[in-house]
Amino acid sequence: MKPQLLKLSTNSIHSFSAREDHVPYINNRWHYHPEIELLFIKQGSGTQFIGDHIRRFRSGDLVMIGSNLPHYCKFDDIYFDENSGAKAQIYVIHFRENFWGDTFLNLPENKSIKNLLERAKRGLLITGKIEKTIADIVARLPNSIGSTRLLSLLESLHYMSGSNELITLSSIGFNPAYEQTENDRIHAIYEFSLANFKRKILMQEVAEVAHVSVNYFCRYFKSRTSKTYSRFINEIRVGYACKLLIENKISIKQICSESGFYNFASFHQYFKAITGKSPLHYQRAYLNDPAILAQIVSE
Repeated sequence: MKPQLLKLSTNSIHSFSAREDHVPYINNRWHYHPEIELLFIKQGSGTQFIGDHIRRFRSGDLVMIGSNLPHYCKFDDIYFDENSGAKAQIYVIHFRENFWGDTFLNLPENKSIKNLLERAKRGLLITGKIEKTIADIVARLPNSIGSTRLLSLLESLHYMSGSNELITLSSIGFNPAYEQTENDRIHAIYEFSLANFKRKILMQEVAEVAHVSVNYFCRYFKSRTSKTYSRFINEIRVGYACKLLIENKISIKQICSESGFYNFASFHQYFKAITGKSPLHYQRAYLNDPAILAQIVSE
């Protein structure tokens, strides 16, 4: 399932791109690009796919996505409703690994930064003490000029390269190589799954979306994502359940059905298998200390 190659524009004024977006549909499809991406979601929530990793994103999240790693952010429906008042605010930095020359990263002083960019090829969630520091730098970059832009980017990479609180997202076995004929298939499957995960999805339905037979779809999906479709859809459901648990507005039994699970025992089983915590322990950990959330998601 080949993601879309996104060609990012450059200009003669800046050596790398830094921008602020206020719309939730910018590049909201399965895509990749040779540029490394540093993404700060100052305001917004939804579902994020990075390689073969699925996670709920929320305001304040900061991720680094390596060169040519397929990814996709789907904002919650409320951000597409003009009457909701919900606003998105996203800061996006794009830079090529060699934009400062072919030898810069090979300098001995930059060994840790070079290792960081190598780790970013699987996607990194920035957490811990440096998260706010990096987010502040990223938010300033679109308005920075001259050498300040370069120094600010280098500073953020320096902080990240020295942190032991970065969480790797995509699995080491994820293979982003696809055939050209599969260009839009993954996006169609993701869109269908996000629109229908709250109900029981028949395998025949999703196979029809992919324009293949049911038997072929099962083999096909697992060979491309290293997981079954059942696991994939349950990860989406659990991610949505995490959102509801954090909001703490309805009971856990209601969250079970709202997330697409119709059996509480199965909900508990899948939730613990995916997050490493029971729904109640997950909720308590977050409500007692929001910083624990990133650790829970990585377990």
